[in-house]
Amino acid sequence: MRNLKLLVSATILMVVGLSANAQLTGTQIVEKTYNRATGDDQTSILTMTLTNSSGQTRVRKIQQFSKDLGDTEKSIMFFQSPADVKNTSFMNWSYDGDVADDQWIYLPALKKVKRISSDSKSDYFMGSDFTYDDLGDRKLNADNHKLLREETKNGKLCYVVESKSKDEDYMYSKTITWIDKSTFVGVQKEFYDEDAELLKILTIKKVETIAGIYVITNSEMKNVQKNHSTTMVLSNVIINSGISSDKFSERMMMRGM
Repeated sequence: MRNLKLLVSATILMVVGLSANAQLTGTQIVEKTYNRATGDDQTSILTMTLTNSSGQTRVRKIQQFSKDLGDTEKSIMFFQSPADVKNTSFMNWSYDGDVADDQWIYLPALKKVKRISSDSKSDYFMGSDFTYDDLGDRKLNADNHKLLREETKNGKLCYVVESKSKDEDYMYSKTITWIDKSTFVGVQKEFYDEDAELLKILTIKKVETIAGIYVITNSEMKNVQKNHSTTMVLSNVIINSGISSDKFSERMMMRGM
Protein backbone atom coordinates (compact mmCIF):
# COMPACT_ATOMS: atom_id res chain seq x y z
CA MET A 1 0.00 0.00 0.00
CA ARG A 2 2.86 2.34 0.88
CA ASN A 3 4.44 1.66 -2.51
CA LEU A 4 1.12 2.46 -4.18
CA LYS A 5 0.93 5.78 -2.34
CA LEU A 6 4.47 6.63 -3.38
CA LEU A 7 3.67 5.76 -7.00
CA VAL A 8 0.55 7.94 -6.96
CA SER A 9 2.48 10.79 -5.36
CA ALA A 10 5.29 10.49 -7.90
CA THR A 11 2.78 10.44 -10.76
CA ILE A 12 1.07 13.60 -9.46
CA LEU A 13 4.39 15.39 -9.13
CA MET A 14 5.37 14.35 -12.65
CA VAL A 15 2.07 15.63 -14.10
CA VAL A 16 2.39 18.92 -12.21
CA GLY A 17 5.94 19.24 -13.45
CA LEU A 18 4.88 18.62 -17.04
CA SER A 19 2.08 21.19 -16.72
CA ALA A 20 4.51 23.77 -15.39
CA ASN A 21 6.95 23.09 -18.21
CA ALA A 22 4.13 23.40 -20.75
CA GLN A 23 3.13 26.87 -19.50
CA LEU A 24 3.55 29.41 -22.29
CA THR A 25 5.51 32.60 -21.69
CA GLY A 26 4.04 36.03 -22.31
CA THR A 27 6.07 36.36 -25.51
CA GLN A 28 4.91 32.98 -26.80
CA ILE A 29 1.27 33.87 -26.13
CA VAL A 30 1.52 37.20 -27.97
CA GLU A 31 3.39 35.50 -30.82
CA LYS A 32 0.56 32.98 -31.24
CA THR A 33 -1.90 35.88 -31.34
CA TYR A 34 0.17 37.67 -34.00
CA ASN A 35 0.51 34.51 -36.10
CA ARG A 36 -3.18 33.60 -36.07
CA ALA A 37 -4.45 32.80 -39.58
CA THR A 38 -6.08 35.75 -41.37
CA GLY A 39 -6.40 34.46 -44.94
CA ASP A 40 -4.63 35.61 -48.09
CA ASP A 41 -6.81 38.69 -48.47
CA GLN A 42 -9.93 40.27 -47.03
CA THR A 43 -12.46 42.91 -47.99
CA SER A 44 -15.21 44.39 -45.84
CA ILE A 45 -17.35 47.41 -45.09
CA LEU A 46 -16.41 49.19 -41.88
CA THR A 47 -18.93 51.29 -39.99
CA MET A 48 -17.10 53.59 -37.60
CA THR A 49 -19.19 55.36 -34.95
CA LEU A 50 -17.63 58.14 -32.87
CA THR A 51 -19.42 59.04 -29.63
CA ASN A 52 -18.43 62.10 -27.56
CA SER A 53 -18.91 62.78 -23.84
CA SER A 54 -22.36 64.29 -24.51
CA GLY A 55 -23.56 61.17 -26.31
CA GLN A 56 -23.50 62.78 -29.75
CA THR A 57 -22.46 60.44 -32.55
CA ARG A 58 -20.84 60.67 -35.97
CA VAL A 59 -21.02 57.69 -38.31
CA ARG A 60 -18.51 56.97 -41.07
CA LYS A 61 -18.74 54.30 -43.76
CA ILE A 62 -15.50 52.85 -45.09
CA GLN A 63 -14.65 50.23 -47.72
CA GLN A 64 -11.45 48.43 -46.79
CA PHE A 65 -9.15 45.83 -48.31
CA SER A 66 -6.14 43.90 -47.02
CA LYS A 67 -3.74 41.41 -48.57
CA ASP A 68 -0.97 39.18 -47.20
CA LEU A 69 1.96 39.17 -49.62
CA GLY A 70 4.19 36.93 -47.53
CA ASP A 71 6.80 39.29 -46.13
CA THR A 72 4.46 42.29 -46.33
CA GLU A 73 0.83 42.81 -45.33
CA LYS A 74 -0.94 45.71 -47.05
CA SER A 75 -4.24 47.36 -46.22
CA ILE A 76 -6.15 50.29 -47.66
CA MET A 77 -9.41 51.99 -46.69
CA PHE A 78 -11.62 54.39 -48.62
CA PHE A 79 -14.06 56.68 -46.80
CA GLN A 80 -17.47 56.62 -48.48
CA SER A 81 -19.48 58.92 -46.18
CA PRO A 82 -20.31 61.42 -44.75
CA ALA A 83 -19.55 64.17 -47.27
CA ASP A 84 -16.87 65.90 -45.19
CA VAL A 85 -14.60 62.84 -45.26
CA LYS A 86 -15.70 61.21 -48.53
CA ASN A 87 -12.84 60.12 -50.79
CA THR A 88 -10.31 60.31 -47.97
CA SER A 89 -8.13 57.19 -48.03
CA PHE A 90 -5.56 55.58 -45.75
CA MET A 91 -2.97 52.90 -46.52
CA ASN A 92 -0.74 50.81 -44.25
CA TRP A 93 2.12 48.45 -45.18
CA SER A 94 3.37 46.14 -42.42
CA TYR A 95 6.60 44.21 -42.83
CA ASP A 96 8.00 41.04 -41.31
CA GLY A 97 10.83 41.53 -38.84
CA ASP A 98 11.49 44.75 -36.97
CA VAL A 99 10.98 47.16 -39.89
CA ALA A 100 8.53 49.96 -39.01
CA ASP A 101 5.21 50.22 -40.85
CA ASP A 102 4.77 52.63 -43.73
CA GLN A 103 1.55 54.66 -43.66
CA TRP A 104 -0.03 57.21 -45.99
CA ILE A 105 -3.19 59.32 -45.96
CA TYR A 106 -4.88 61.06 -48.88
CA LEU A 107 -6.92 64.19 -48.15
CA PRO A 108 -9.02 65.16 -51.20
CA ALA A 109 -9.12 68.84 -50.21
CA LEU A 110 -5.33 68.96 -50.59
CA LYS A 111 -5.29 66.54 -53.55
CA LYS A 112 -2.09 65.13 -52.12
CA VAL A 113 -0.93 61.87 -50.53
CA LYS A 114 0.85 62.52 -47.23
CA ARG A 115 3.22 60.03 -45.65
CA ILE A 116 2.67 59.60 -41.90
CA SER A 117 5.96 60.35 -40.14
CA SER A 118 7.15 58.48 -37.07
CA ASP A 119 6.53 61.64 -35.02
CA SER A 120 2.85 61.57 -36.05
CA LYS A 121 2.15 57.93 -35.12
CA SER A 122 0.71 59.07 -31.76
CA ASP A 123 -1.85 61.36 -33.48
CA TYR A 124 -5.46 60.20 -33.48
CA PHE A 125 -6.81 58.91 -36.78
CA MET A 126 -9.66 60.95 -38.31
CA GLY A 127 -11.04 62.03 -34.94
CA SER A 128 -11.32 58.46 -33.66
CA ASP A 129 -9.86 56.94 -30.49
CA PHE A 130 -7.32 54.94 -32.51
CA THR A 131 -3.89 56.42 -33.12
CA TYR A 132 -2.02 55.78 -36.36
CA ASP A 133 0.20 53.46 -34.33
CA ASP A 134 -2.86 51.49 -33.17
CA LEU A 135 -3.81 50.89 -36.81
CA GLY A 136 -0.39 49.49 -37.66
CA ASP A 137 1.23 46.19 -36.78
CA ARG A 138 2.93 46.35 -33.39
CA LYS A 139 6.13 44.32 -33.66
CA LEU A 140 6.53 41.38 -31.28
CA ASN A 141 10.07 42.37 -30.32
CA ALA A 142 9.14 46.01 -29.69
CA ASP A 143 7.86 45.08 -26.22
CA ASN A 144 8.75 42.95 -23.25
CA HIS A 145 5.80 40.61 -22.60
CA LYS A 146 4.97 39.15 -19.19
CA LEU A 147 2.24 36.64 -18.35
CA LEU A 148 0.52 38.05 -15.26
CA ARG A 149 -2.16 35.44 -14.61
CA GLU A 150 -5.07 33.52 -16.09
CA GLU A 151 -8.66 34.59 -15.48
CA THR A 152 -12.11 34.70 -17.06
CA LYS A 153 -13.01 37.86 -18.99
CA ASN A 154 -16.33 38.30 -20.81
CA GLY A 155 -17.05 34.60 -20.40
CA LYS A 156 -13.69 33.50 -21.89
CA LEU A 157 -10.81 31.84 -20.02
CA CYS A 158 -7.91 34.13 -20.83
CA TYR A 159 -4.21 34.67 -20.52
CA VAL A 160 -3.52 38.14 -19.11
CA VAL A 161 -0.33 39.57 -20.62
CA GLU A 162 1.43 42.82 -19.75
CA SER A 163 3.49 44.41 -22.53
CA LYS A 164 5.99 47.23 -21.92
CA SER A 165 7.75 49.00 -24.76
CA LYS A 166 11.53 48.79 -25.01
CA ASP A 167 11.40 52.42 -26.21
CA GLU A 168 11.17 54.73 -23.19
CA ASP A 169 9.59 57.44 -25.36
CA TYR A 170 6.71 55.26 -26.59
CA MET A 171 3.24 56.76 -26.14
CA TYR A 172 2.00 53.97 -23.86
CA SER A 173 3.82 53.05 -20.65
CA LYS A 174 2.26 49.59 -20.91
CA THR A 175 -0.68 47.62 -22.24
CA ILE A 176 -2.50 44.72 -20.61
CA THR A 177 -4.23 42.24 -22.91
CA TRP A 178 -6.73 39.47 -22.20
CA ILE A 179 -6.25 36.70 -24.79
CA ASP A 180 -8.70 33.82 -25.22
CA LYS A 181 -6.82 30.62 -24.35
CA SER A 182 -8.72 28.52 -26.87
CA THR A 183 -8.49 30.79 -29.94
CA PHE A 184 -5.67 33.26 -29.15
CA VAL A 185 -8.01 36.10 -30.13
CA GLY A 186 -7.81 39.20 -27.96
CA VAL A 187 -10.81 39.80 -25.71
CA GLN A 188 -9.84 43.11 -24.13
CA LYS A 189 -6.85 45.45 -24.03
CA GLU A 190 -5.99 48.29 -21.67
CA PHE A 191 -3.69 51.14 -22.71
CA TYR A 192 -1.82 53.16 -20.07
CA ASP A 193 -0.44 56.64 -20.71
CA GLU A 194 3.07 57.90 -19.99
CA ASP A 195 2.11 58.54 -16.34
CA ALA A 196 0.94 54.91 -15.99
CA GLU A 197 -2.70 56.04 -15.80
CA LEU A 198 -5.39 54.08 -17.62
CA LEU A 199 -6.05 55.86 -20.92
CA LYS A 200 -8.10 53.57 -23.18
CA ILE A 201 -9.85 50.22 -23.17
CA LEU A 202 -10.34 48.18 -26.33
CA THR A 203 -13.18 45.67 -25.99
CA ILE A 204 -13.83 42.94 -28.54
CA LYS A 205 -17.60 42.56 -28.65
CA LYS A 206 -18.03 39.98 -31.41
CA VAL A 207 -15.84 37.43 -33.18
CA GLU A 208 -17.17 35.45 -36.16
CA THR A 209 -15.73 32.46 -38.00
CA ILE A 210 -15.71 33.25 -41.73
CA ALA A 211 -14.14 30.80 -44.20
CA GLY A 212 -12.48 29.10 -41.24
CA ILE A 213 -10.88 32.36 -40.06
CA TYR A 214 -11.58 34.15 -36.77
CA VAL A 215 -12.66 37.71 -37.66
CA ILE A 216 -13.30 40.48 -35.14
CA THR A 217 -16.51 42.05 -36.44
CA ASN A 218 -17.44 44.35 -33.55
CA SER A 219 -15.06 46.25 -31.29
CA GLU A 220 -15.01 49.43 -29.22
CA MET A 221 -12.14 51.67 -28.18
CA LYS A 222 -13.08 53.76 -25.14
CA ASN A 223 -10.95 56.72 -24.05
CA VAL A 224 -11.73 56.75 -20.33
CA GLN A 225 -9.94 60.05 -19.76
CA LYS A 226 -11.95 61.94 -22.39
CA ASN A 227 -15.15 59.85 -22.15
CA HIS A 228 -15.05 59.40 -25.91
CA SER A 229 -15.45 56.13 -27.80
CA THR A 230 -15.10 54.63 -31.27
CA THR A 231 -17.06 51.56 -32.32
CA MET A 232 -16.00 49.56 -35.37
CA VAL A 233 -18.42 47.09 -36.97
CA LEU A 234 -17.47 44.98 -39.99
CA SER A 235 -20.02 43.71 -42.51
CA ASN A 236 -19.92 42.06 -45.93
CA VAL A 237 -16.66 40.35 -45.00
CA ILE A 238 -15.16 38.34 -47.88
CA ILE A 239 -11.98 36.30 -47.45
CA ASN A 240 -9.67 35.00 -50.20
CA SER A 241 -11.39 36.71 -53.13
CA GLY A 242 -8.14 37.26 -55.03
CA ILE A 243 -7.62 41.00 -54.52
CA SER A 244 -4.99 42.40 -56.87
CA SER A 245 -1.81 43.73 -55.28
CA ASP A 246 -2.16 46.75 -57.61
CA LYS A 247 -4.93 48.08 -55.36
CA PHE A 248 -2.41 49.05 -52.68
CA SER A 249 -0.70 52.11 -54.15
CA GLU A 250 -0.68 55.89 -53.87
CA ARG A 251 -2.31 56.06 -57.29
CA MET A 252 -5.26 54.01 -56.02
CA MET A 253 -5.50 56.20 -52.94
CA MET A 254 -6.04 59.25 -55.15
CA ARG A 255 -8.22 57.41 -57.65
CA GLY A 256 -10.50 55.95 -54.99
CA MET A 257 -13.05 53.21 -55.52
